[in-house]
Amino acid sequence: MDKKDIFRLILSIIICQMAGVIGSALTAGSVAEWYPTLIKPSFTPSGSTIGFIWITLFALMGISLFLVWRESPENPASRTALLFFAVQLIVNVLWNAAFFTLRSPANGLVVIAILWVLILITILKFWPVNKTAALLLVPYIVWVSIASYLNYALWALNT
Repeated sequence: MDKKDIFRLILSIIICQMAGVIGSALTAGSVAEWYPTLIKPSFTPSGSTIGFIWITLFALMGISLFLVWRESPENPASRTALLFFAVQLIVNVLWNAAFFTLRSPANGLVVIAILWVLILITILKFWPVNKTAALLLVPYIVWVSIASYLNYALWALNT
């Protein structure tokens, strides 16, 4: 890897980790005040477990982003893949706003369903550009699948 690639790799990871930082900022008040009052299913992971998972996933997402970004920017498939990546990353942050800031598991369900579809599309768009990049997003969609079920359970137990 040359200096340009190292810069792109670091920037890609920072971009993804910043989505986590912004998401955390959106949850701060509700995690302390509202979330503890919810009835939770028995499979609810601890906050520290969720934090560790997201830090790891955002790192994998950053590496995935880098692998597609370093492909030829003139390649329309790369540009389309990067566009879907950006949109799903924004929707990822919006889930925090829908669920925690608005204190609405129902809104969270809507957003997480959209997020899941966008992640799947991103994986499918990454595949022809860089298969490793696509595979690095598989743990992400698996976790969002689990998080979707948790979001549903929180909605069902608290309505």
